[in-house]
Amino acid sequence: MLGAYVPGSSPIHRLPAGFKLVALLGAIIAMTLTVRTPVGAAVAVGATVVVFALAGIGPVRAWPMMRGPLVMIALIVVLQLFLTDWRKATVVGAVLLASIGLAAVVTLTTRTTDLLDAIVRALSPLRKLGVRTDLIAMALALTIRSIPLLAELFTQVDQARRARGLRAGPRVLFVPAVLAALDTADGFADTLAARGLD
Repeated sequence: MLGAYVPGSSPIHRLPAGFKLVALLGAIIAMTLTVRTPVGAAVAVGATVVVFALAGIGPVRAWPMMRGPLVMIALIVVLQLFLTDWRKATVVGAVLLASIGLAAVVTLTTRTTDLLDAIVRALSPLRKLGVRTDLIAMALALTIRSIPLLAELFTQVDQARRARGLRAGPRVLFVPAVLAALDTADGFADTLAARGLD
């Protein structure tokens, strides 16, 4: 399934899960605060391509993963073109693309159990205050897993649209994707409830 761990021995695979999470957060914050021009946007996307290469994820593997987000990002860029200008639209689209790409690399090169362990260790001081860190870790793990899952939903909706010969549009793409996402969320909730988690 999209976003599942892919075994490997690349330099990215060998990095600790906690380091990758901190680096991901830092990279997204840095791009959001510093990328202001199309040149900076190109550098951000180029750096993300380099990270994909270091992780051993080639174009054949990367394209199916990024196809869904590209549809969503393209719609956001078009909206930005109407609201601002092409420079701002380029920057917004590039930062979103790079952020989603880096998140995908983390999920592909890190076992979910390792991510959970890193999150629980980081939150361990809160246990003394009575905070259920295991539930927080589970919620974060589901969030991380949902990024590529939502991308896959958008891809499936777009494929269904093409099969029916419909033109692309917000109503044709977003409404079915949102309904599918809500249905998936209900499934998550039922599964967690069945295991005794409120």
